[in-house]
Amino acid sequence: MEAIIAYFSHINPVLAAFYASIFTWLVTALGASFVFFFKTMNRNFLDAMLGFTGGVMVAASIWSLLIPAIDMSEGEGFFQVLPSIIGFLLGAGFLFALDKVLPHFHVNFKQVEGVKSPWQKTTLLVLAITLHNIPEGLAVGVLFGAVAAGVPDASIGGAVALAMGIGLQNFPEGIAVSMPLRGMGVSRRKSFYYGQLSAIVEPMAAVLGALAVGFFTPILPYALAFAAGAMIFVVVEEVIPEAQQNKNSDLATLGFIGGFIVMMTLDVVLG
Repeated sequence: MEAIIAYFSHINPVLAAFYASIFTWLVTALGASFVFFFKTMNRNFLDAMLGFTGGVMVAASIWSLLIPAIDMSEGEGFFQVLPSIIGFLLGAGFLFALDKVLPHFHVNFKQVEGVKSPWQKTTLLVLAITLHNIPEGLAVGVLFGAVAAGVPDASIGGAVALAMGIGLQNFPEGIAVSMPLRGMGVSRRKSFYYGQLSAIVEPMAAVLGALAVGFFTPILPYALAFAAGAMIFVVVEEVIPEAQQNKNSDLATLGFIGGFIVMMTLDVVLG
């Protein structure tokens, strides 16, 4: 692990953000590849892993994004937390607006959301995947961008920890997309293709996030909180409801607690 952190410390932070987000995409592809080996996936296991995903995303939002955003803000009391409040609301609001406007298909809920569109369900599925994975790539990029900007509260170790946590929670996400598609009669190859697409947008979002922070350092607290707000919106709007869909609330809750502990530990130990 020390060697990985040392490597990322000696390369361009934007390139580091790209490499780290490539890792998160590859882990998603690994999860999606299960469709080649299994016809179905145990729903209890999947719900527990979805809970784990939610726990990781919430812990990452708090420990890797919101706390650093507050620490690096000037002022005291309410004025110190104000940039994080604004950024958080903007991030959640941005995802909320996209969710209402952009047509997209939730395969696990079997419903189309957003404005009406003549597009095929596969196209709508890709849009849904893109919509809900932008915040994760953005979070990785913004944190690496903070390192590039020389922010004292940002560290390569913390950025690597965030990428590792997002990678871990991307594994069940890949399964959660590819397996239901296979159950709907889609071929294994196409199911894998759409499953791995659930994170292909993350490298692009990571690079954009790192570049934006590098050029506009004063927006960093807002950007970190923006990513946190967007991630929390995804957890509450989709991840948790999906994990509860089959009434496996106990497993999903235990998975959530486990994911939160893992991400919190990664951030504290590596950051």
